[in-house]
Amino acid sequence: MYKSMRIVLLSVGLVMAGCSTSSSNSGSINGSWNASLTSSPGGSVIYAFSTTFTETNANGLSVSNFTFTTNGPCFQGDQTSETGNFTLSGNFNGNVTGTFGMTISTEFPGGVTQNVLTLSNGTINGNTISGSWTLTGVTGCNGQGTFTINKA
Repeated sequence: MYKSMRIVLLSVGLVMAGCSTSSSNSGSINGSWNASLTSSPGGSVIYAFSTTFTETNANGLSVSNFTFTTNGPCFQGDQTSETGNFTLSGNFNGNVTGTFGMTISTEFPGGVTQNVLTLSNGTINGNTISGSWTLTGVTGCNGQGTFTINKA
């Protein structure tokens, strides 16, 4: 009787250990993130920013504490507006995958939008998001390349 009880308890313990999740919070979009946008062709860093993402509802994404960490003529100061979206899926081992998109626009007095930076085709894999970007706007504010965003 005691031998069978030990086997049952040991089996339950092994099953529970197999169902544990990582403590790195890799299963959530919520948190601080750092981005690097590189040019194509060339591969040099054109823009970098830090931000906080928070899931709102039904794949809605709240973007806060947004700051460009590189200087450039297309985005200056706090004259930007940021929106985003995502989908997440995963498994019981904490492996998270999904899609991501984000738009960063300059907002000038009167609601005039001049430059639009679009992050698209984003793929979420754990604590890393990667994809492509395009910039359209006034003269000198055009380009394209790839981006990588890492959870801080």
